[in-house]
Amino acid sequence: MDNSVNSTLNGAMNSAIEEMARRLTSVHGVRAVALGGSRARGTHGPDSDWDVGVYYRGGVDVAAMAALAREMTGEPVEVAGPGGWGPWVDGGAWLSVDGVAVDWILRDLDRVEHVWSECREGRYETGVQAGHPLGFWSPAYAGEVALCRVLADPHGELRVLRSEAQRYPEPLRAALVHAAWEAEFSVAAARKSARSADTLHVSLCLSRAFGVLAQSLHAHHRVWCLNEKGALATAAAFPGVPGDFTARVSAALAGLDAAAVDSADGLVREVRSLMV
Repeated sequence: MDNSVNSTLNGAMNSAIEEMARRLTSVHGVRAVALGGSRARGTHGPDSDWDVGVYYRGGVDVAAMAALAREMTGEPVEVAGPGGWGPWVDGGAWLSVDGVAVDWILRDLDRVEHVWSECREGRYETGVQAGHPLGFWSPAYAGEVALCRVLADPHGELRVLRSEAQRYPEPLRAALVHAAWEAEFSVAAARKSARSADTLHVSLCLSRAFGVLAQSLHAHHRVWCLNEKGALATAAAFPGVPGDFTARVSAALAGLDAAAVDSADGLVREVRSLMV
């Protein structure tokens, strides 16, 4: 597809998404709507989904959202209400608008504000969540707001929060850098399992170690980490990180034996020393 056609399609989708956001704010409970993901950050490809964050308070009219989704897609759309997709990714819907994937992702604005308050005090949580194999890290809520493009915010609440989240909280930075201790702990656990060739446990331990390390590196450089996707590549590009960081991580996850664990141990210790 040539650039002019692609630009026309993106322009049409931008208009459709903005209209969608305006209409979503008329749904009972919805307070603001934002564009997130790669589309908001300008790192998207031509086939990237459009991630639309739907921020609500005190519940949301799921039936009204489903009716709006049907009107905009021309077909029935199942909308998962709060909690329908798990404890952290509240719910939402997968839409196809003129053949383009659009994801509605619910966010409880009261909870997002609470998490932001905790982040400023250096406190965070991690929880089990489908689609997040290394767990959902609560600061992602604040990161989503910081990196989003506000589409509709009749009461100005999301814009205030977004403005505040532009400054990475130093207490959170310290807490997440300190969290890298778990990377060493996970490697030690993998070492025991490598002796018995328990590759499942070794793979989970090493994945956890590298995931925690990536979170710590992001925080050390005051960069929001939203999820595991792309986190390794971003971490590898930070100043001071060994040039062979990605290759060493990949080799360890492919090996899953005693030698791989030794390599992982060396890499974790080397990178942790950069954050002292």
